[in-house]
Amino acid sequence: MSTPSSPAVRRGSAAANRGPSSGNRGFLLVVLAALCWGTSGLCGRVLADRSGLTALDTAWYRLAVGAVALSAAWAVTARRRGPAVRVTRPLAVRLVLIGAGLAAYQLAFFSAVALAGVSIATLVALGVAPLLVAVGGTLLGHGRPSRATLLALGVALVGLGLLVGVSAGADTGTTVLLGALTATGSALGYAVVTLAGGGVPAGTPVTLVGFVLGALLLTPVAFAHGLTVPSDPVALAVLLYLGLVPSALAYGLFFTGVRSLPGAVVSIVTLLEPLTATVLATAFLGERLAPAAAAGGALLLAAVAGLYLRELGRRARAVAAAGA
Repeated sequence: MSTPSSPAVRRGSAAANRGPSSGNRGFLLVVLAALCWGTSGLCGRVLADRSGLTALDTAWYRLAVGAVALSAAWAVTARRRGPAVRVTRPLAVRLVLIGAGLAAYQLAFFSAVALAGVSIATLVALGVAPLLVAVGGTLLGHGRPSRATLLALGVALVGLGLLVGVSAGADTGTTVLLGALTATGSALGYAVVTLAGGGVPAGTPVTLVGFVLGALLLTPVAFAHGLTVPSDPVALAVLLYLGLVPSALAYGLFFTGVRSLPGAVVSIVTLLEPLTATVLATAFLGERLAPAAAAGGALLLAAVAGLYLRELGRRARAVAAAGA
């Protein structure tokens, strides 16, 4: 005959049982977000070619359309939500950082696409981001990344190095260098979003607030520069897709999944974005993957898969230990 367990034991067991499913779900949500983001560069190039939209125009439209879509979703689901989250000063600072990071990330990313092309802009931005997130997490006292995480990061960056080298091809000179530097600025904005978003409590409309603040920050600059209004039907459809799928949907998935994953793990998983962007650029923009680039993509996928399998094993051992 078994004896009732104490409340503390029951709470610990319940938390352990929730842990694996929450972590696995978070991992898959971030993977889906990264795959959606991988289409952004191609959208930016199509918009520039068909309607003459500048990087600033594209960034503003993306944030504005995403903000409108997220606001509508927030209004529709108002009755299903619980009590509102109390906005403390630290939470407000995080939300402002997320909005500013989103604005900087979008503007720098589409500027890099215009300068250096889809592949190089995406590969550099997302290749540098894991390093910035790992360094930032350590400086903020989140602890040093584990050896397995560092190994996965090293393998992923080697793969990205191969992809960048092949994607750059014969394109050399100050334009590509400037594009790479601009993409590094985009990586910094992404790192700020990742680190700030990881500490936001559940129930906070972080995606909505981030997009609204980001759009507001870019609005004066965009209108002062002279906002271009597209009239081409294909460009309008691509603009709508850009604001809904790789923006409102993808960032919603990302901010939900990032709550249950370490920042360094998230930054490695999102390296799937440059791989997706490179494949799409190859298929639709005439770029061709050489064997070295294919090897780089395989290394990137191996790093993400290895990291996922490690997380599964670690959480399974945690559940087994809690059950014992």
